[in-house]
Amino acid sequence: MISAYLVDIIILLMAAVIAVPFFEAARLGAVPGFLIAGVIVGPSGLGLINNVSEIGNLAEIGVVLLLFVIGIELKPSRLWLMRRLVFGLGTLQVLLTGVLLAAVAYMYFDISLRTAILIGPAMALSSTAFVVQILNEQKMLTSAYGRSSIAVLLLQDLAVVPLLVLVPLLAMPEMSIGEDIGLALAESLLILGLVIVVGRYFLHPVLYRVALSGNPEIFTASAVLIVLGTALATEHAGLSMAMGAFVAGLLISDSFYRHQVLAEIQPFRGLFLGLFFMSMGMSLNLGLFLESPLGSLAMVALLLALKAAVLFPVALLFGLTTKIALAVAVLLAQSGEFALVLFSLAYRTDLLTEELFQQLLLVVLLSMIATPALARFALRLVKGQESEVTECEESPLEAPIVLAGYGRVGHRIGEILLQAGKSFVALDYDANIVEQERGKGHPVFYGDVRQPELFRSACARNAEIIIVTLNDPKATEDLLLSLRKLYPGVHIFVRGKNLADCRKLRRLGASGVVSENLEASMELARKALAHSGFNMKELRHILRNFRQGYTVQIEEARRPGNRE
Repeated sequence: MISAYLVDIIILLMAAVIAVPFFEAARLGAVPGFLIAGVIVGPSGLGLINNVSEIGNLAEIGVVLLLFVIGIELKPSRLWLMRRLVFGLGTLQVLLTGVLLAAVAYMYFDISLRTAILIGPAMALSSTAFVVQILNEQKMLTSAYGRSSIAVLLLQDLAVVPLLVLVPLLAMPEMSIGEDIGLALAESLLILGLVIVVGRYFLHPVLYRVALSGNPEIFTASAVLIVLGTALATEHAGLSMAMGAFVAGLLISDSFYRHQVLAEIQPFRGLFLGLFFMSMGMSLNLGLFLESPLGSLAMVALLLALKAAVLFPVALLFGLTTKIALAVAVLLAQSGEFALVLFSLAYRTDLLTEELFQQLLLVVLLSMIATPALARFALRLVKGQESEVTECEESPLEAPIVLAGYGRVGHRIGEILLQAGKSFVALDYDANIVEQERGKGHPVFYGDVRQPELFRSACARNAEIIIVTLNDPKATEDLLLSLRKLYPGVHIFVRGKNLADCRKLRRLGASGVVSENLEASMELARKALAHSGFNMKELRHILRNFRQGYTVQIEEARRPGNRE
């Protein structure tokens, strides 16, 4: 039995390794790659894997981790800064599009009212992962086009929460649409409130004690335990596991441990979420498309047209120019991963029939495959519109400077930056230092800076400068290599010990290196010579020449062909 599972996992990994890079190279995105990989190895393809339901149960962990990450990233402060577009433009898009799609499903496709109430809002949601990836590749994240799209996606992420609650309520056979749903919703909110109260006073002390141990494996286990434990608790309370994971993420979103928790969860999230998309692909009946390809394509075209037709005038209403509003509407016209999550949950609760579930999966998949072409059209609309592309009223959350390490050296740098009025974010693996500095109101977060994923969660991708103050030469070298690959355009200044260390760090890509031995040596020499009565003018000249010579030796390490 174990060997059978091992064979299935190997097949899934091989399919993903082959399909996903191909789709990303073709600029079709990773999500369609996972879906197609699942189709190929599943019953509709080569038939290499048949136990789809068992793999689907394991893949549900990916959905749980996805909702947890979204909960962490949906910080209240971030939503408040973008409140006009998020709660205005985003809310109108979800409500109007959801009502329209639900009405079309109910009146023209002979779908029951209960099912249509779910299908409409679910199809109104776009693919957050796909769109953000596209905007990043287009380098349009900070444009009006990019920020407006992100604002709508943020509200859509929030809309997933009530939809997750709605699915089991709609599946209840004796449930009426009015009074009974209201009562059940109130009960659900009460359960969630209890989880939030318990978690708020329980999670932080636990994370603090775990962080004090200094054991990275235990911290990883704690992060996974928080996610899965909360998910299991809410499931036993009658809600979905994904809902519990989202609540756990929200509880940690304002904690200064959130960056490290996110860094620990991200690898698991990527792996299991890919497995979820592959399980959806394996569940897809490819014969359904082959029976009526024109009918399936017509439904996809209808979905894209309706979503774009609703969002375009709403975006105009919020002051976007015609071309930018049209670009946003086109970019967000597809359906996304959350529709797959909701439809999967609805199918398991018998709210969707097998035939309808397959048709919905097919429409979502085809709409996502069409997204790269739509994104290229949207980019052409906003290209050359730089004069019209203005920054939104919300300022970016990321600080321009990131301090990797907040010990003695990092602390002094932070004090100087504060006196200079420069904002920064600091990361340190000492829980006591983090607690003390947070108590003073300083922006210091817990995290192991040796993990590159930590810098992604700490928004270092938008930083202008990263300062590495680690006392471990090997760790500094490894971190520098990772950061230079991840952020080739960022200035990275590094602390070195001696001349050999500084030359090596400069050669590895540091923008600048400072030797702690140099500064101590020069200051001690200056004090000794000054005390002995040495001429101060000549002393300054000697020290300046010495510093310049030292700097030249470091910079020589950057010359082509230099080897040591």
